[in-house]
Amino acid sequence: MKKNWLFALLIIFTVLLSACGQKELKDTVDWPVNDFTYTNQDGESLGLKDLKGKVWVADFIFTSCVDVCPPMTFNMKKLQQMTKKEGIENIQFVSFSVDPTVDTPEVLKKFGEDFQADFSNWNFLTGYSQEEIENMALKSFKALVKKPETGDQVIHGTDFYLIGPEGKVLKYYTGLNEIPYEQIVSDIKTLQD
Repeated sequence: MKKNWLFALLIIFTVLLSACGQKELKDTVDWPVNDFTYTNQDGESLGLKDLKGKVWVADFIFTSCVDVCPPMTFNMKKLQQMTKKEGIENIQFVSFSVDPTVDTPEVLKKFGEDFQADFSNWNFLTGYSQEEIENMALKSFKALVKKPETGDQVIHGTDFYLIGPEGKVLKYYTGLNEIPYEQIVSDIKTLQD
């Protein structure tokens, strides 16, 4: 009798725990994003404090990129459209320029317009030194950014990063090919439930 009662209690406890777990993301990395305040495409400041309490998706791009950045930006635009279609409101998109001396706010604005970015929740950031963005990418996102001594192309990763309301990178996904759009949207919804 006592064994049956304990067994029933164990089953109830297991069901409750599994139900609770459905609201959490699996396989998170939990990397804190270092504090920052940079300049967006409209010449306005945007910093980590402005994103506190919001879910955001970030990537690293530059406007004179000849290969990966245009498709990445197109893919981010598609993700932005999908979240809008799903009725997700408390979401931000942030694209950090990895070539800040070239990518002024005006240049970033034109670049975003070329991809029909909705600037109401998508900021293209600049206003820092090359060394600063290289350090920030490495420390906060574990991403390599390096501008070679010669040439105008910058080495950088092609991932999309999902950052939670507490300012931690929780997950990252490919931003270039075979983007797991449905998984990203699902993860965003999970963070907002």
